[in-house]
Amino acid sequence: MPPSTIQLQIKRQQDANSPAYWEEFEIPYTPNQNVIGCLMEIQRKPTRRDGQKTTPVSWECMCLEEVCGACTMVVNQQVRQACSSLIDHLEQPITIEPMSKFPLVRDLIVDRKVMFDNLKKIKAWIPIDGTYDLGPGPKLSQDEQQVAYDFSRCMTCGCCLEVCPQVNDRSDFMGAAAMGQAVLFNSHPTGMMNNAERMEAVMGPGGITDCGNAQACVEACPKEIHLTEAIAVLGRQATVHLFTNWLRK
Repeated sequence: MPPSTIQLQIKRQQDANSPAYWEEFEIPYTPNQNVIGCLMEIQRKPTRRDGQKTTPVSWECMCLEEVCGACTMVVNQQVRQACSSLIDHLEQPITIEPMSKFPLVRDLIVDRKVMFDNLKKIKAWIPIDGTYDLGPGPKLSQDEQQVAYDFSRCMTCGCCLEVCPQVNDRSDFMGAAAMGQAVLFNSHPTGMMNNAERMEAVMGPGGITDCGNAQACVEACPKEIHLTEAIAVLGRQATVHLFTNWLRK
């Protein structure tokens, strides 16, 4: 028999410099409810379980379809997407916390800017000269398309960084997401033109040499992207890049 209410414990914080505290909430049970729906109910009526009024909880969401990564948070000690976390599959009371590897903005909102800065470091794009007609693009085999599609599903949610023991205040490791995108763009016929620049970034500070091979990123990735395979591929590409540079000297 389903419960009549949903009990939640939410870790809150006014800003990065304010002390953290927990608040308990109890809302009516609704079948097939997700964590975002619970937060919306609390926003509609911000009252704690003890009946005291409080401020609405701050969080981020966008697509509600597990493709944007905006609503990533730690639910019952596991980093995941709040939009696809169904209450019926979670043990109560449900604990909700912000990710710990990113600067806190407020409550459940964190700043994932570092992930996008890392994408800039590895040049995660394909430069195109738009001043003239380039003609049809390069053709890729079905196998190549499938590999590219796997890595293209990354939504920069931050789950892989949250669980990685190498991502901390003593390391510059860019994380598995950036490594996966490096493989994606290195595998594209046009993106391969910037392979050397990309590899210099991947082999530099915060690159693959900082990976401890914990493999927690694969377990945490909501899209089940083969992130450790990407790091292995980059390791082989780094060897080729080193030998190529040595032979050119």
